[in-house]
Amino acid sequence: MWKEVEYFKEYQRRLAKHAGRARARHIVANAVYVVSVGTNDFLENYYLLVTGRFFEFTVAEYQDFLVARAAEFLTAIYRLGARRVTFAGLSAIGCVPLERTLNLLGGGACNEEYNQVARDYNVKVKAMIARLRAELRGYRLAYINVYDDMVDLIDHPEKLGLENVSEGCCATGKVEMGFMCNDKSPLTCDDADKYFFWDSFHPTEKINRFFAKGTTAVSLSLLT
Repeated sequence: MWKEVEYFKEYQRRLAKHAGRARARHIVANAVYVVSVGTNDFLENYYLLVTGRFFEFTVAEYQDFLVARAAEFLTAIYRLGARRVTFAGLSAIGCVPLERTLNLLGGGACNEEYNQVARDYNVKVKAMIARLRAELRGYRLAYINVYDDMVDLIDHPEKLGLENVSEGCCATGKVEMGFMCNDKSPLTCDDADKYFFWDSFHPTEKINRFFAKGTTAVSLSLLT
C-alpha cells in the first residue's frame, strides 16, 4: 500500500508538469479513487502455514492490524489531496472454490469460519470509515458492500443467469489458478458467463463487470 502512495506522489508530479499545479490540484481533488484490499491478507497470508502470521496475531488482532494500516493509507492519500474515495470490504472469502475444496469436513460448502472473519472485519472497516469521515474535513469516503452482493448472487444465481457458483470455469475448477488456468486447460467450461468464478480464486469477467458497475454507482454518488 505504501508503494501505491509513492506512485500517487509520482503521478501528481507528472500531472503538475503536464497540466500546471493549479489544474493538477483540481484534478486530484475531484477524481474518484477506488481502494480494494484484504482478501490476500487473510487467505494468502494469515491462514497459510508458511507465514506464521497466526502465531503473531489472533484473528481479531490481525483484523485490527489491517484496519489500522488501511486507515493510515486513507489518511495519507487524503493529505495528498484525495477527497472522493470508495473502500471495498471483504467478500465472502470462505466461498471461493479453493476454500470449498479444502473444507473437507464441511462437505465442500463455504467455510463459514472464514466468512465470519470477513463479516467481523467489515464491521471494523465501516467503523473506521465513519471515524475518518468525522475527523478529516471534506473527506467523502464510502464503503462498498462486496460481501452481501456476493452472497446474494451465490444464493440467487438466476439473477445473472449463472449455473455454477461453487466451482471455477477453468479446468477442474477446484484448485487451479494463475498460469495453471487458461482456455487450453483440460475440462475448461465452454461458457464462462455461466460461472461466478473463472478459476479457484478469481471471479469471471461477467462477475467483475457486475461489481465494477456497483462500485461505479457508489463512486459517482460522491460527485454530487
